[in-house]
Amino acid sequence: MHYIQQTGFVVLSAVAIWLFARKAAAIRRNIFLGKKEDLSDQPAKRWRNLILLALGQKKMFRNPLVAVMHFVIYAGFIIINLEVLEIVLDGLLGTHRLFFPLLGNLYNWLINGFEFLAIGVITVCIIFLCRRNILKLNRFINKELDGWPRSDANYILITEIILMTLFLTMNAADQSLQFIGSEHYHITGNFFFSGMLAPVFNGMKESSLVAIERTCWWLHITGIFAFLNYLPYSKHLHIILAFPNAYYARLEPKGKMKNMPAVQQEVLYAMQPETAPADAPPPAHFGAKDVFELSWKNLLDAYSCTECGRCTAACPANITGKLLSPRKIMMATRDRLEEVGRNIDLNKQFTADGKSLLHNYISVEELRACTTCNACVEECPVSISPLDIITELRRSLIMEESNAPQEWNGTFSNIENNFAPWKFSPADRDKWAQEG
Repeated sequence: MHYIQQTGFVVLSAVAIWLFARKAAAIRRNIFLGKKEDLSDQPAKRWRNLILLALGQKKMFRNPLVAVMHFVIYAGFIIINLEVLEIVLDGLLGTHRLFFPLLGNLYNWLINGFEFLAIGVITVCIIFLCRRNILKLNRFINKELDGWPRSDANYILITEIILMTLFLTMNAADQSLQFIGSEHYHITGNFFFSGMLAPVFNGMKESSLVAIERTCWWLHITGIFAFLNYLPYSKHLHIILAFPNAYYARLEPKGKMKNMPAVQQEVLYAMQPETAPADAPPPAHFGAKDVFELSWKNLLDAYSCTECGRCTAACPANITGKLLSPRKIMMATRDRLEEVGRNIDLNKQFTADGKSLLHNYISVEELRACTTCNACVEECPVSISPLDIITELRRSLIMEESNAPQEWNGTFSNIENNFAPWKFSPADRDKWAQEG
């Protein structure tokens, strides 16, 4: 029986890791469908961003109470899962509490610390469920969250509660087995919270206690493996991608716009035709119409989005009733990228499907509402820039499709003819000084 359980655990682990690795490889492929962009400069600043923004969650602390609660879940996820290492090794080696003989009294302190965190995680998850489903904060009830996105958040919170409850119940049954001197169950000392739960099992047969402890053990590790494979399909993929996304964040001032070398070159050729080579290649696409023309960092942003809605809550266009929602921009980009990925999986290469990110997923009205104020970029806790995607799509609209409001066309015409946004001759530009 012992070897059957070991074999079963090895098979379960192998399948879970293989499935996760396959999906992770597909996501990596999708991200690198984007254009190349070098973001390897200033490594010291990048490591600082990673530590402060991803690990330290610096931006979350603008709202201290919510930040502390989020940090409890985050710390619980990171620290409690250290115990998963022991569970995995126990499953592979057929041992029980492998680290206890190695750590001695420190082991009891560690497990008690894990239990305090588990209670904290359960408490905070309940509070977050209430915020989403009872208080219904504005940024959690926007229409872009209708359906799966809203359910996704609830599923994760409920799963965390279940996993932590299984962890505590497993420890409580383990304590009861220790008290009756059951074979293989080390005397580890009292666990605070599960110790309070242990009296519930008083008077139960040893075989029943072993069944409860083993059932919770198996459900706990199976749940963790299931959670691992759910992550790539969920907004909670940011648990992993927040770290590279913070590291590869752009370091220029947020208001700095990226020039388009292809446009600059065309202007140079127009002003100095003699500099244009006879075999000059046609200009590249201006801006982006689909995910292929965005940079890989834009696509990494899309997969890293937490769907928290802080960007949309800060967006002046959205606040004044415009259609634009920066969160929806990121969700739409990820949805399109996933669709492209499925297309490649099915056809071995991308086959034109008559769709594009622009128009099919993100509308002209949304793009025109953006004021390029950078509020969304400033608010994002994991260094995402919806504005980069918006500006690239707007460039495609205007420069590829000549699709701009009449007011903008007037400005463009003035700039082209008068070298300024105003409709008067450059020779008259300094008349105000003479008339004064």
